[in-house]
Amino acid sequence: MRILVANVNTTASITESIGAQAAGAASPGTEIVPITPSFGAESVEGNYESYLAAIAVMETVRAYPEPFDAIIQAGYGEHGREGLQELFDVPVVDITEAAASTAQFLGRTYSVVTSLDRTVPLIEERLHAAGLSARCASVRASGMPVLELERDPGAAVDAIAEQAARAVEDDRAEVICLGCGGMSGLTERVVERTGVPVVDGVTAAVTVAESLVRLGLTTSKVRTYASPRPKKMLNWPPVLG
Repeated sequence: MRILVANVNTTASITESIGAQAAGAASPGTEIVPITPSFGAESVEGNYESYLAAIAVMETVRAYPEPFDAIIQAGYGEHGREGLQELFDVPVVDITEAAASTAQFLGRTYSVVTSLDRTVPLIEERLHAAGLSARCASVRASGMPVLELERDPGAAVDAIAEQAARAVEDDRAEVICLGCGGMSGLTERVVERTGVPVVDGVTAAVTVAESLVRLGLTTSKVRTYASPRPKKMLNWPPVLG
């Protein structure tokens, strides 16, 4: 089984971190292939960058030369999952939805702890669109930009753990979801601080993707995610390289 794990930003070190986290969760015989978009922003923290990332991820996956069995979109609250489902019939798993759906098996309510406050509406909208918002107690921002997670991991962990603890104490969350692909690997520290289950979206998405492939399930093409109709595209796709 081969699973493509698509980072939504162009920072190679984040792709490597996400890939390592995914590989650690994968079963024997599952090949994890991390991919980085060939264009886009170094971090995705708003609507413009998210829409740009959606195009970049779709075109980068389309250009991948080998067969694959599933796709993981490793951006929290980002756009593009629906487009990938139109383009491919293999399972497409978004880490936002994988984390939230997994959390609902573990407790009555869950909260998401993300990076900046400006990304909170994107995550709330993605959860609502996926039908996963009813049991979401809150979406909290740590105030740490995505790239700061690498530059100052100690401060990042403290800020994330603090907001997770507030979610449990003030919002009555029973499970915490780490709301950024770049937060992979922080699970144990947040568990220590909060005492509740903590779900990392990347590892949850790997497990979901593997299960769908093993069940022989594919994306429905009957209506919503039917393949794009053939038509003339002006100056498209862009040249990747």
